[in-house]
Amino acid sequence: MSYDAGDGPRTGLLEGGEVRGLPAPTTLLSLLGDDGEWLADAARTARDDPAEVRPAGAVRLLAPIPRPPSVRDGLCFLEHLRGCWRALGRPTDLPEVWSQTPAFYFGNPAAVVGPHDDVPIAPGSALFDFELEIGAVVGRGGRDLHPDEAAAHIVGLTFFNDWTARDHQVRDMAQGIGMGKAKDSAITLGPALVTVDELPPAPDGRFDLDVSAAVNGTEVARGSLTGTDWSFGELLAYVSRGTDLVPGDVVGSGTVPGGCLLEAVDTPDIADFTGWLRPGDVVSLRSPVLGETTQTVRPAPPVHRLHSGH
Repeated sequence: MSYDAGDGPRTGLLEGGEVRGLPAPTTLLSLLGDDGEWLADAARTARDDPAEVRPAGAVRLLAPIPRPPSVRDGLCFLEHLRGCWRALGRPTDLPEVWSQTPAFYFGNPAAVVGPHDDVPIAPGSALFDFELEIGAVVGRGGRDLHPDEAAAHIVGLTFFNDWTARDHQVRDMAQGIGMGKAKDSAITLGPALVTVDELPPAPDGRFDLDVSAAVNGTEVARGSLTGTDWSFGELLAYVSRGTDLVPGDVVGSGTVPGGCLLEAVDTPDIADFTGWLRPGDVVSLRSPVLGETTQTVRPAPPVHRLHSGH
């Protein structure tokens, strides 16, 4: 995990309510690669001979990798897509293209925030949403990976929440060149990187993890990675076609079915839905294995209008 106790970012082990820190300037990213041996050695050092020990409540938890080399978000749960289309009044029979390859988009590494950081609404958005997802962190790089072997390149998992401005998404989709400002304001990672040796065996990357989401203390979604249409192995194999995955890259699972407010829309016009996030709302993602993120939504910063548009 990564944290700040007031003297800059540090890396350590979160265990038993304590943070067992490694010497600065060690970063989690610098410990990846080498088939996990560096990370395992660092964990032993943090447990047996830490540079400092602090109560977890006395530090600010950062995203495990505050600035990943790259961020990609897949769409491995096709039932999530059906749920969104159902809420929008669209037919839920998916075109064949969705079963040919997993879909993904590139996220913004500069948008990554920590597990308890406040999240401002995206500038200009009135339809702000969260997404309940799991992020796989690449520990060992590779290219043109085979789907039966790609999951072995995952060093661990963490929560992944790509906060979404649904009104901006409508514009992005109309422009037709992929996600733009809809997904550009915040991506939550955390609270820690849970390494694969602490997870149930999952050769294909369908880890048996229960996850849930709550808004203002009320649970609104629950699911598991076992229900994906595309496994992490298949997703990593696809995104590595013709390009390199490198240690520290983060790849999201896509939204657990029901794990966003869009799927709860019950009006013909999504702008009429009254359930969108508002300043002061508290969003929590929870898992017995991955831990918990808890974040407060804040007002959007002002929008500087463009000279010839919006």
